[in-house]
Amino acid sequence: MTRRRYITIAETAEYLQVSDRTVRRLIADGDLTGYRMGKSRRTIRVDLNEVDEQLMRPLNAPPRVRKRRTS
Repeated sequence: MTRRRYITIAETAEYLQVSDRTVRRLIADGDLTGYRMGKSRRTIRVDLNEVDEQLMRPLNAPPRVRKRRTS
């Protein structure tokens, strides 16, 4: 099992060479999953492994089915 590595939206944007706004849009569209972390749960992190998977997915691949997380 691969250990999850979480990075901030700003770090994700830098890694992908896009803007913070683009990363937030990818999360809103379901292309990436944002995880709320921290005491106040205001900090959103992205799983770096998921970012790498997204980059490796062929452009013509069907969209990933978004799983709903329940509390």
